[in-house]
Amino acid sequence: MRTLVIDSATEACSVALFEGAQLLAGDWRMLGRGHAEQLVPMIAALPDRGRAGRIAVALGPGSFTGVRVGLAAARALAFAWQSDLIGYPTLALVAAMARQQAGAQGLAVVMTGGHGEWFAESFAAGGTSSRPLASLKPADAVAACTEELVAGSQAEALVAARGSGAALPVWPDARAFALLPRSALTDRVEPLYGRPPDAKLPKAAQ
Repeated sequence: MRTLVIDSATEACSVALFEGAQLLAGDWRMLGRGHAEQLVPMIAALPDRGRAGRIAVALGPGSFTGVRVGLAAARALAFAWQSDLIGYPTLALVAAMARQQAGAQGLAVVMTGGHGEWFAESFAAGGTSSRPLASLKPADAVAACTEELVAGSQAEALVAARGSGAALPVWPDARAFALLPRSALTDRVEPLYGRPPDAKLPKAAQ
């Protein structure tokens, strides 16, 4: 099956088109901001304008706007093309990319979060989550992440603060989608947050 992969949950933005596990084409850009303006042209530049029978999208955690932009694009295209739609956690992809570089081993993934916190999650050598996703203050993340290998946008900062370990400053890349274990894929395509939303509905609305 041909799969279009959309990953815009972090400051990085990437798209990829796969035939089975074979990468046909892809693009990766460090945008910081502006995902909404650049994501659709990036998809349109793919072969057949990115059209695929299945669409996979990063669910986060990450930038609130980036996650929403990716989900909106994926849902719109899935509706227009009548494609299957699946999602995957952003940190799971970073973990898979780190395992490809460093070999199969347990590791922690630490990414930039909101309000000065870091998103942190640990993964076993096989790719399953071994410590649940959490949004932590940097000092708490340093204390929680005891794995020798740390990957992600804040990996170097954590290893420096801890004074030991190896850091892989990895950003999610849609072109690495085939590295994800099947267990990381989900039909529940909803935003994944590392912390509760700041705004809450009134009790009557809930």
